[in-house]
Formats: sequence, structure tokens, C-alpha cells
Amino acid sequence: MRRMTRASSYVIVVACLALAATSSSRQAQSQPAASSGPAKLDYAFFKAKVEPVFLTKRLGHARCVVCHTLNNAPFHLVPLSAGSTSWNEEQSRQNFELVQRVAAPGFMESPLIKHPLAQEAGGDPHHGGGRQFASEADPDWLTLKAFVSGATEK
Repeated sequence: MRRMTRASSYVIVVACLALAATSSSRQAQSQPAASSGPAKLDYAFFKAKVEPVFLTKRLGHARCVVCHTLNNAPFHLVPLSAGSTSWNEEQSRQNFELVQRVAAPGFMESPLIKHPLAQEAGGDPHHGGGRQFASEADPDWLTLKAFVSGATEK
């Protein structure tokens, strides 16, 4: 009788485990698929679209590169090589690493997009270089926003 009870116990345990596994499997199938994770910053988009924003002269303002290669602020850019009008591949990769100090993927409050935006348009009040972008409709500001949002170069 004791053997029968022990065998029955094993059968019951196995049956319970099988039932639990089946139930978990059904639950997992009914759940929506998880997203692929947070946005990521795309190097190709950065190099093709964002770096030119840092080199653009805007009326009444210095180019971003002028101050942000000399300052000791959280946002720093690698200086251009003598006589160059753009960064080489190694410099661009360094800039991409540096910009991640102020650009958190998917975070629309990132300093990269809030800091140079006019306070009246939702930017923060502290930018020694003035308001580079008067509104959120500025094409260059939209480029920075797209970058932080995870845009990719096609």
C-alpha cells in the first residue's frame, strides 16, 4: 500500500507541474509582445544629420562647435582639425560618445533638446550661448529631437 501511495504522489506532482506549465504557456501567449526596448541613439543618423546642426551658423548666435569645443560643460565636442569644416570618422565617434552625456534615448527632457530651445518654447532657462532655437518647429531642433527619439539613417 505504501508503494502505491508514493507512486500516486509522484503522479500527482508531475500532473501539477504539467498543469502549471500549460497555464503559464497560455498566459504568455495571451500577453502582448514586449517592445524591443527603449529607443537607441543611432550613430549613422548622428553623423549625417546631427553633427551638421552643431556646425550651422544661426543668425545672432555662434555655431555650437565654437563654444562646445572650448567649454568644460557636460556637452562637449571634439575640436575640428585645423582647416577642416567637418569632423573625421574618429572625431565623429568621439562626439557620438560625448553627446550621450546630454542625450538619453527616448527622454524628451534631455539637455540636448531642452537646453538650446527658447524658454518660451519649453526650453530650460540656462544656456550661455543663447536660444539657438526659437521654437519646436525649427528644422534643426526637430533633427535633435528625432535623434533623441531614436531616428535612424536610412
